[in-house]
Amino acid sequence: MTDDEYQPVAVSRRICAPAHEIFQVLANPARHPEFDGSESLRGAGSTAVIAGVGDVFVMRMYFSHLGDYEMNNHVVEYERDRRIGWEPEAGRGHPDAAQASPEPARWGHRWSYQLTPDGPDATIVTEIYDCSRAPEKERAGMDNGKIWVESMARTLERLDTLCGKVDQPGIQDVS
Repeated sequence: MTDDEYQPVAVSRRICAPAHEIFQVLANPARHPEFDGSESLRGAGSTAVIAGVGDVFVMRMYFSHLGDYEMNNHVVEYERDRRIGWEPEAGRGHPDAAQASPEPARWGHRWSYQLTPDGPDATIVTEIYDCSRAPEKERAGMDNGKIWVESMARTLERLDTLCGKVDQPGIQDVS
């Protein structure tokens, strides 16, 4: 697959809450473990709410093949109540953060959320994973990000539970 054929992975869900309320949860790293569908987040290593592009927030993580480590997330997209996104960088305890590591600490992959109002009290939330700038070996190992689709759907389901006003099934669109 060439770079111009690659499409980011996206999962959407309609949540019965205004975009502003959902955005407040997404912009608060301390809340991320509450809706994380991958179950890899262990807590925020920083307490500041994201306020704009250039902010960096730290998340404590765990994966069985890496153990405990941190990721430094660089905010690269920020439009209040509409879009927020970050590019992770290996942090303390991650093997790629070691000075002697042959791998880069920052692959150029990006997690983002797009919020599209759907009436006064509902929002279509789309989680997007873009690994187009990650090394080809890494993209192949994660099927160009498709391994995250189920976790992304769980994330939006949990976000719906946290923010949603009405117990109503969400719309899921995997592209």
